[in-house]
Amino acid sequence: MARRWIVFGAALAAYVVAMLHRASLGVAGAEAAEHFHATPGIVSTFVVLQLAVYALAQVPVGTLLDRFGPRRIITAGALVMAAGQALLGAADVLALAYVARVLVGLGDACMYISILALIPRWFPARLAPLMAQLAGFLSVLGQLTAIHGLLPLIQAKGWRFGLLTAAAATVVVAATSWTLVRDAPAPVERHATRLSEVNQGLLDTLRHPGTQLGFFIHYSCGFSMNAFVFMWGLPYLQQAHGLSQVAASWMFTLLTVSGIFFAPLIGILTARHPLRRSNLALTVVWAGFIAWVAVLAMPTPAPLWLILMLVLALAAGGPGTAVGFDFPRTELPPTRLGVANGVVISGAFLGATVTILTIGLALELVSGGASVYTFGQWRLAMALQLPLYAVGITGIYVARTRLRRRMRAAGVIVPPWREALGRRWRGQRRR
Repeated sequence: MARRWIVFGAALAAYVVAMLHRASLGVAGAEAAEHFHATPGIVSTFVVLQLAVYALAQVPVGTLLDRFGPRRIITAGALVMAAGQALLGAADVLALAYVARVLVGLGDACMYISILALIPRWFPARLAPLMAQLAGFLSVLGQLTAIHGLLPLIQAKGWRFGLLTAAAATVVVAATSWTLVRDAPAPVERHATRLSEVNQGLLDTLRHPGTQLGFFIHYSCGFSMNAFVFMWGLPYLQQAHGLSQVAASWMFTLLTVSGIFFAPLIGILTARHPLRRSNLALTVVWAGFIAWVAVLAMPTPAPLWLILMLVLALAAGGPGTAVGFDFPRTELPPTRLGVANGVVISGAFLGATVTILTIGLALELVSGGASVYTFGQWRLAMALQLPLYAVGITGIYVARTRLRRRMRAAGVIVPPWREALGRRWRGQRRR
């Protein structure tokens, strides 16, 4: 029993450090701009690059994960992140800084997907959804460390000292992962596979409706939240709705800490009602969509209570993305879980990359290159998220229909809501 928690804790420590590196430029953007003598707009392209690399690396990392196991992938990912952050600390030119963020994105891509592979091997199936939510929620410690640890260190000791210290800490985490993490309670026998077999397995995984449903759930729940957190949320709240920097920061804090409520709730509901997982995810998606429609429909800046509702709806999207991983876990063989999770996890990050670029391009076009935007310009640009929601919602319904057809052929039938509720009501009356 204790061993599983040691393995989980060591893997989680690597994920927390990955989140620290992911958030480092977000909290130290001004320091980065000063160090590289660049504008904040140039520094912000690091975020887009890292998100794109993170998303595009998921399937290759998943393939390697199925071949080599979580222990090796976590250790290698931590070392790649350490190299990237060390290069960023030592670099004085932008070209090397971009290379550094590519390395950080590649290493970051190895972490959560590896934890998702460890969970079903070390924990009972009934706990798997809750453990996935727990890992996602506790990773917030990395963001807090970036804010309250890395940023003060950079401000006190300088850019190079702060980032090289973070890189050194990551090397320690890599050694810890290699020492403590094990792929499974018993040794896992691995066989070399031909390239043709790998390609066929990848195609079969991509075609499986469980993988596709997981992808669209992850995409729909998370793309808007990621774009809001990583790029456009703070300026949107301040410029479009007139919030002060303090008030906007509190909204971001609320978005982060709301996971204390949403993550365990969604995890427990996913475990207790496995046949209704997609409905739970759709509830989260529709909440985000409706909140955006309500805010964007306002002809003037939205009242604070409505902005609060939007922030809470987006906050639920983070834990909601984890529902997507539950479909590959239950519908695909363990040998394809790494690739499948890689496809799923790319959803929200590919969506966020498209959203960030789309909003940025729209603002550039309607403002004529201005650095501060009007309420109307923000309203138009942020409304471009609504068609992206439509794509995701349509994908969920189509993939769910295909998956339920396959389940029905295997003898697993999802009863209509009316029948399910009636059965539960009759069962309670007999007690």
